[in-house]
Amino acid sequence: MRIPGPTGFSSTRFPFPPGRACRAVLLALLTVAPGPASGEPVKVWATGAYSFSDELGGFHITGASGIGTKDDPLVITEELNSATPVTLTIRTTKPIQAFGKAGEFANGIMYMRIDVLNNSGQAWIEFQFELQEILNQPSVFGDGLSFDQRNKTPENIWSSNFADFDREFEPYDRLLFKNGKVDPQKTASFEFLMTDYTPRWTFYLVQDPRIPTG
Repeated sequence: MRIPGPTGFSSTRFPFPPGRACRAVLLALLTVAPGPASGEPVKVWATGAYSFSDELGGFHITGASGIGTKDDPLVITEELNSATPVTLTIRTTKPIQAFGKAGEFANGIMYMRIDVLNNSGQAWIEFQFELQEILNQPSVFGDGLSFDQRNKTPENIWSSNFADFDREFEPYDRLLFKNGKVDPQKTASFEFLMTDYTPRWTFYLVQDPRIPTG
């Protein structure tokens, strides 16, 4: 992962500066739009400096809160209807500023908690998260997006239902929770830190519940 210098984050990836155009995009995102596959409404949940959408299907967001700090993390509540991977779409909705105040600026430091209801009808024995800057493409080592890659001994990765975790950083940015179980109609919580040192307007968090094989 490429680490930026003290001058802050690069803004060269953004197609237009924050301001009137950004507000217009946010207003468009906050409208209810038909889903691409099922025709059901898709709601964009905005909290802190980001918005979160289930527009790619397979699950439903039921709530969002927080600003992304350690004391007030971004909390996303979801319902997964199958044991297949689903993708959460995350967008920046406020200006980007290095070391800016969380909630007022997208500063690339996102403490997260994901609360997931297992409505798949099958028990999950592992649960994996994967970050992607470009949809369906691995988040490579140098793109600046990771599960707090600089920290070799993280203390902020936790799950209510899984005892252990593994992190991968090349060729994927993946976080696997293991040694546990989530029964049908039960909710599991996952906590971790996402860092994005070369921010984009949009990125993705793939969520992959694992079921027993054989």
